[in-house]
Amino acid sequence: MQNLKLRKLKITINGKKYQGSPGKTILEVCQENDIFIPTLCYHPDLEVKANCRVCVVEVKGRNKLCTACSTEIEDGMEVLTDSEKVEKVRKINLELIFAAHVEKCPTCVRDGECLLQDLMRAYEEKGIYKVRSNRFEDRKKTWPNFQFGPSIFFDSSKCIDCGNCVEVCDKVQKIKFLEVEGKGYRTRILPSSSKMRECIYCGQCAVHCPVGAIQEQSSIDDVKRAILDRKKIVIAQIAPSIRVSIGEDFGMSYGKVVTEKVYAALRMLGFDKVFDVNLGADFTTVVEAEELAERLQKGKDLPMLTSCCPAWVRYLEFYFPWYISHLTTARSPHIHLGGVIKTYYAEKEKIDPENLVVISIMPCTAKKFEICREELKVNNMQVVDYVLTNREFASMLRERKIDLKKVKGEKADNPLGVYSGAGAIYGASGGVMESALRTVYEKITRKTLLRLDFKNVRGVKGIKEATVKIGKKALKVAVANGIKNAKEILDRLHKDPKLYDYIEVMACPGGCIGGGGQPIPVTKEIRKKRAQALYTIDSRLKVRKAHENPIVKKVFKEFLDRNKKLAHEILHTTYQRAEKQKDYTSYL
Repeated sequence: MQNLKLRKLKITINGKKYQGSPGKTILEVCQENDIFIPTLCYHPDLEVKANCRVCVVEVKGRNKLCTACSTEIEDGMEVLTDSEKVEKVRKINLELIFAAHVEKCPTCVRDGECLLQDLMRAYEEKGIYKVRSNRFEDRKKTWPNFQFGPSIFFDSSKCIDCGNCVEVCDKVQKIKFLEVEGKGYRTRILPSSSKMRECIYCGQCAVHCPVGAIQEQSSIDDVKRAILDRKKIVIAQIAPSIRVSIGEDFGMSYGKVVTEKVYAALRMLGFDKVFDVNLGADFTTVVEAEELAERLQKGKDLPMLTSCCPAWVRYLEFYFPWYISHLTTARSPHIHLGGVIKTYYAEKEKIDPENLVVISIMPCTAKKFEICREELKVNNMQVVDYVLTNREFASMLRERKIDLKKVKGEKADNPLGVYSGAGAIYGASGGVMESALRTVYEKITRKTLLRLDFKNVRGVKGIKEATVKIGKKALKVAVANGIKNAKEILDRLHKDPKLYDYIEVMACPGGCIGGGGQPIPVTKEIRKKRAQALYTIDSRLKVRKAHENPIVKKVFKEFLDRNKKLAHEILHTTYQRAEKQKDYTSYL
């Protein structure tokens, strides 16, 4: 059996010899050897569907062209990836796809980062065929738009029927909100009419859409207007994972840390102040660790569930509302920092908080929904005014011709730009758990934690379980990333309510580093590199425990400890059963 696994098959591609393992497809072997084959519907996170048929290749001895994504290699196989016959069929297939995709490139956040545009340019550069996007009449001109809360926008006139959004919603997330209706050219993708199905705004449909038919509801114009308003002081705060992913949109390597470049680029866009959500994560850790210690002592509402991820919170509120009391009342990092900005910072700088506009740069589409929650207001104010996804931020930079690679780094503004290593790792699955464990250990035992790395809760594995000894207590913990895995955890809890003491859930695969607002493509290997970069940031910082962050201590001492009622409003929140949206259709 071992020899069979190690056996290599010999294959000829475009006249050159290559080897591949049994079970590999032509596409996989070509990708491993840097041989270009166009793809649209293919994604390594998903099952092979061979819907778009732009990856066709010629195989000697076969009467018809084969799709490279679904055809396994055979010993002695001879493949042509760029013959005249192949290129002609690909061209026709692309032109037919354009007939199912109304081009709205200038207003699309994916403009300049779109697979369809890339393929058109590739053909033009090769000079073999010129793909005509208007050869066939657009057949979806009158198809409607759909809005899913304040987060997701689905322009069905741009949909190429690849099915990626449906599959990721069904198979990866187990939500089954998006459904296929009809067959052939009558195929439509629609939101479910079932009262039992609802969108949780995770954005995995958007990050797996190859053409921008599904994307975030844009806040770019609102942010531009705020920046131009001279009466307003506009503040940007960046999420932990932004610094290890935004560089990809500017040709940098996966996981490249560009924190200080991002600070500088935000100032170039016109932001008055730049703070860091990592500090907000430190506040979240301190509050959450205190609550966990209290719940463990009282033995009430265990296991405690994290609430940093708004898509996960919405999932629980709609699908499993009986677990709402188990959610930590600690607010999420950017909401914590937004509250601190509009109270502590406003008081310190003698600024009317009504003149402060806070914009969060996030890897997440669900954050656009989160900032609208009434429960998160402080002094009847929305603490974060707008959310820009990583993709929207990159789009603004490209529009201003700001090449992040060439930007000279700068520091964040004081005092709200200082953070610990514990705050930095929030962007990776297991990061919230690890951060909280570092603090709750010292809170419960009153001893210094010397070994800070809880590696058994790290990684991109869907479910991770561990037993962590904290004094005399053996804490049973679990970490889930991806809603499919979260559901499995909840099913286990149903059978054994005492199975865990503390559970972290992130709705997106890999956590925020695989969020619905991240640069495209997102794959398992890319998520690994982004996560590793966050742990590297953590390991290099002098302060690696949230409760040791000097700014956290200062804000508590100078402000929160003397404003107990306001402090509770800034630091804690409540939850409620979610209702299904009444109508998703928008013809705007």
